[in-house]
Amino acid sequence: MNTKITFNLVFLFFGIITTISAQNFYRPELFFREDWKEIPAEIPLSQKHVNNPELLVQLYGAGQDSIKKSHHEKPVDDPYYIWSGLCLGNWMVTLKHKKNNVDLSGFAKIRWRTKQFGFRELRIAIKLADGNWLISNQFDGASKDWRVKEFNIQDIVWHKLDVNRIAETGIAKNPNISNVEEIGFTDLMPGGKSAACSRIDWIEVYGKPVKK
Repeated sequence: MNTKITFNLVFLFFGIITTISAQNFYRPELFFREDWKEIPAEIPLSQKHVNNPELLVQLYGAGQDSIKKSHHEKPVDDPYYIWSGLCLGNWMVTLKHKKNNVDLSGFAKIRWRTKQFGFRELRIAIKLADGNWLISNQFDGASKDWRVKEFNIQDIVWHKLDVNRIAETGIAKNPNISNVEEIGFTDLMPGGKSAACSRIDWIEVYGKPVKK
């Protein structure tokens, strides 16, 4: 093949790849995923249960001492998950990256695999770099089996969160979510044992890293 033609074809190929990459650049990559360590069940959840070495777990609320890292031998595919059933008060779990905060604006997403029973509605909770807390209007409700749900962050209406009571306190007007320090979850309720509880198997956060 003519050398000039070959060069042009190679140039065209890399030009197409570059264009495709540029078009997809606006979608942020995976910032973190947490699966929880496959070790025996224990109360309360603690740092030793965190699988991702870049993450720190934080517990909040009156029910934090009863958050369980759970697992059962049966069914055979039972995951290693977080369980709220024994919490005597409202509770919340968050994860904090050791090196970076995250920009959740634009096309950021959060995905998780959960199972709720009763009236429990698991919501996203975030702590901004300025110290303010927010809770999502969107949630993952009751399901008879484990379910994967994806949240488009730009579709969420954020409400203010009282971190001491783990209670929603009204709509947050135009919050800046471009610098988020902690990301977590809560159903804003105490546990009701197995009949009324939240369970979370894993969580993924897609956003752009922000240096602390």
